[in-house]
Amino acid sequence: MPLILTEEQTMLKEAADGFLSENAPIAHLRKLRDSRDADGVSRDLWKAFGEMGFAGVIIPEEHGGSALGAVEAGVVAEALGRTLTPSPFMGSGVLSAKVLVDGGSAEQQAAWLPRIAAGEAIVSLAVDEGAKHAPAKIATVAERSGNGFRLNGAKGFVLDGHVADALIVAALTETGLTLFLVDPKTSGVEIERTVMVDAHNAARVTLTDVEVDADAVIGAVDEGEGLLDGALNLGRACAAASLNGAGDQAFQTTLEYLRTRKQFGKLIGEFQAL
Repeated sequence: MPLILTEEQTMLKEAADGFLSENAPIAHLRKLRDSRDADGVSRDLWKAFGEMGFAGVIIPEEHGGSALGAVEAGVVAEALGRTLTPSPFMGSGVLSAKVLVDGGSAEQQAAWLPRIAAGEAIVSLAVDEGAKHAPAKIATVAERSGNGFRLNGAKGFVLDGHVADALIVAALTETGLTLFLVDPKTSGVEIERTVMVDAHNAARVTLTDVEVDADAVIGAVDEGEGLLDGALNLGRACAAASLNGAGDQAFQTTLEYLRTRKQFGKLIGEFQAL
């Protein structure tokens, strides 16, 4: 079934494409990469992203967002893919925002959703533990400790984890999976940046006897699987949209080259093989 964008979605697409082509062309990625920038992401660009309304596309209006949906999130992700922009949008504006919107307490939502929507905070979802995406294979555990929990385990490939203001950690509890909001400055949290082959950002997060209060639980204890699935499903769709944007931009660049490059006195696009 073809996906036809509405007028409003088309306007969002044009705005996102225009903003990123002007403020974050491919040269932006290369500059961060070649300068070995410690963060690998621009906080100023993320804040500008929020000011344009892109960071809070799925966040409710009462928390400073646009209250739009998955299609609009995909439109923004596709625009990011066109310029290969390193951005906290996937980790914060999609994955973490979705978890907090669907399961966060009033206090958690008030503390983090407005800041994500404004591009003022980076919140990273820590799920996978191995070399492959396997959210069903979680070994990190959270045991009862006083009025809270003690977390032990390690997470790999945490998007923007090295610059996160907060982490959402998936851990096994007594009879199920629970999501916890964790301050990365908490004692026992160790974070190491992972330099990715595509020059984007991730981190390895190690949790050693990390103590959190009961109010760090997002949703209900042992019932985090549904929240996680909802966020990951949206994230997968946005990842596909981002790849579609990258592929389409490569195609458009190739077409432009065929129209302008000459060989043997004629445009190469005139050769039958091309």
